[in-house]
Amino acid sequence: MMLTVLGLVLALAIGMGCRLLDVPLPAPPRLQGALLVVAMTAGFLVAERMHA
Repeated sequence: MMLTVLGLVLALAIGMGCRLLDVPLPAPPRLQGALLVVAMTAGFLVAERMHA
């Protein structure tokens, strides 16, 4: 649980930093690409919980 919260905080910090510094966001520009990232992250989290 703590790693999940830490990951979310880090992701938000990176996003905010990219926005404030006008650096292009390190994410896919299309909805399908963003959904792929979400699906891969969800799969990673589910596999981690099943393995534990």
